[in-house]
Amino acid sequence: MFYKVLKVIFQIIFGILFRPKVQGQENVPLEGGMIMAANHLSNWDPPIVGTYMPRPVAYMAKEELFTPAIAGAVIRSLYAFPVKRGAADRGAIKTALGILKQGLCLGVFPEGTRSKDGKTHKAEAGVALLAAMGKVPVVPTAIIGTNKICQNGGFLPRLQIIFGEPMYFEGKHNDKEALAEFSQKIMEKIDNLIKINSQA
Repeated sequence: MFYKVLKVIFQIIFGILFRPKVQGQENVPLEGGMIMAANHLSNWDPPIVGTYMPRPVAYMAKEELFTPAIAGAVIRSLYAFPVKRGAADRGAIKTALGILKQGLCLGVFPEGTRSKDGKTHKAEAGVALLAAMGKVPVVPTAIIGTNKICQNGGFLPRLQIIFGEPMYFEGKHNDKEALAEFSQKIMEKIDNLIKINSQA
């Protein structure tokens, strides 16, 4: 209930501030486990994309965001769970696979961190590993404009969120080369969505 109420509030606030242009919501499967994989420009990304996803998103979030305890409780109530960056966090992987097994949507940022120059960068293999082990589709999602929020004297850009067509990993989950290749294909798709819509 808290998630639903907050989503409505955010839709009103973001609609007024950013007039977001949202495309491709029909590409998001409404049932079954799936991964929403997006480029990462700003801390605004998770709430903004989550607001315009047709279904709830459970995000992997860096563990630092869960302290103090009150902040952690709020974030957990929005389906987020902590992950240790820079290390193989087996607990987080187990939680992520559990979310997919329940038929829910997992939100990840394949680059592993925010882009400082606004461009897409090399993806880590984790997103492909989760797709392979969970046997779920990945919806590549392009975010445009969140890195410009509150820059240049409080400028509020018009944001864009584009959900691409689902992608499927067809290799084996222990094939490291195939996993790396699929993760990079996801980022290439996201980059292509950004370029096409930035020129529109």
